Amino acid sequence: MRVLIVDDEPLARARLASLLGDCNDVDVVGSVADGEAALEAMGSLQPDVLLLDINMPGMSGTALAQRLAGSKRPLVVFCTAYEGHALQAFELGAVDYLLKPVRLERLNEALQRARQRLQHAPRDSGSYLHGRLRGEQVRVALDDVISLLAEEKYVVVQHRGGQLLLEDSLRQLEEAYPETLIRLHRNCLVPAQRLIGLKTLTDGRVLARLGGTELMPEVSRRNLPALRKLLRMG
Repeated sequence: MRVLIVDDEPLARARLASLLGDCNDVDVVGSVADGEAALEAMGSLQPDVLLLDINMPGMSGTALAQRLAGSKRPLVVFCTAYEGHALQAFELGAVDYLLKPVRLERLNEALQRARQRLQHAPRDSGSYLHGRLRGEQVRVALDDVISLLAEEKYVVVQHRGGQLLLEDSLRQLEEAYPETLIRLHRNCLVPAQRLIGLKTLTDGRVLARLGGTELMPEVSRRNLPALRKLLRMG
């Protein structure tokens, strides 16, 4: 099971990493200091579980959990010094809520719960982006999708394994996945969970910062307000 540690305190990260070394079937794939860094790392690290602090500068742990709500991976285990956020944490779908200093016994319990949830997670059609190519149905895991670009009569799906051509239009895909895909401009959609920020250039153009890739597509003025609202909600 792949675990990513997210905590702004270096000593807390080191302690969790040490405890995880005593847990069976656990691979610590990374350690980052805030929610935005976690979003950026998830695309390449592909964690199954986040060990997530709550009070962090920038994007808080609960804000990150809100961004991930509804995703089958990664699962969230909160590790915090504060008791008062437990109800909100479980409303956001957290697997467990551990109080610092985290004890090995409780950490093992939380990881076992996560392991069981992952094993019983349904592999339904909502986990995939479906489309048509030369009359046949094709699909790619939504977690692997980076961007969708309209080029002539096809949509080019950039994903971690390469590219996939679809005959569906961007509008058809946008309507089929309204909670998953967001529009950057007329010819580009991206998964909402990949959007981690915006970058304004000196000439006034705005680029979208996407987690797990160096790709930074341009954002149209028409779609900019919706993206800013989404980032504020996150």
